[in-house]
Amino acid sequence: MKRLPFILLAVVAVLPWVIGGRYVLHVSTMIAIMTMLALGMNLMLQIGQLSMAHGAFMGIGAYASALLTMRLGLSPALALPLSAIFCALLAAALGPVFLRIKGVHFVLLTYAFGQIVNLVFQEWTSLFGGNGGLHGIPKLSAFGYRLTDPALIYGVALFFAVGSFLLVRAVLRSDIGALMKSLEADEPLSRSLGIDALSWRIAVFVLTAAMAGVAGSLYAHIIGFLSPAPFGFGLSVDLVVMNVIGGAASAWGPLLGAMLIVPLPELLRGAKEYQLLCYGVVLIVFLLFFRDGLVGMIEKLTSPRARKGPRKSGETQAAVQVREGGGT
Repeated sequence: MKRLPFILLAVVAVLPWVIGGRYVLHVSTMIAIMTMLALGMNLMLQIGQLSMAHGAFMGIGAYASALLTMRLGLSPALALPLSAIFCALLAAALGPVFLRIKGVHFVLLTYAFGQIVNLVFQEWTSLFGGNGGLHGIPKLSAFGYRLTDPALIYGVALFFAVGSFLLVRAVLRSDIGALMKSLEADEPLSRSLGIDALSWRIAVFVLTAAMAGVAGSLYAHIIGFLSPAPFGFGLSVDLVVMNVIGGAASAWGPLLGAMLIVPLPELLRGAKEYQLLCYGVVLIVFLLFFRDGLVGMIEKLTSPRARKGPRKSGETQAAVQVREGGGT
């Protein structure tokens, strides 16, 4: 039974290859890329920090990878890890300053950082192309072979998305995950036990920035064109929405959230003026009635108590245990 989610995930991952078509494979590729970003946001939420900077880190990774290939002639396969390292180093430099601040002030600080980065992309036209963007970014390639087949491109994006999911899931299920959650639940108690809270927060910030850098690099070489617009404040908000709707308590949440949110604009393409309204309605419904997200909803529906029915009127807890096989 524990393997069922992984079996379903494998089936869903293979479906785009079965269905085929450039359009389906492109949307699936975008879901894989956004899954990486949403998983990074999830790690930040686990330590109680809501970061609005991850859209900016994705943009930095995208532009860094594009410039490394266009100006220095590096291959995308080499530019991708270098872009991730650059994002990680930048996060390591900013982390000791940013992560001393908590709550709404941290949100505003990371929002300001994201706006500054986006403004630099717009105004430094000689390097970043401004709002006109960068054209002619080399496509993904490996071992001298250029990846132009949408099925292969989806496979590459899926590889990184699955790797990110397994990494985040392993972290959350380990002692490190318990430590991260303790920082959000009761930081003074964690400090009293000898835990360096700031160092752990910085480590998470650096890891998630590197993940955003990888996602940005993939995006740049898959799309072949960059402009500042996709890396604005709206992207960070989408990442939060994915975690809220999917469920921020586990790595499955951002995965399910990305699978639901990314295709939504495509499904509502014929009613574009109602897209924001649909977003708002969906978010309100989940915040009011399904605060644990899709993951929490699925767990409730598949729990033994849900399958055997609720407690009958006037039935005691002991009687419920006997009826469910928990009593003697």
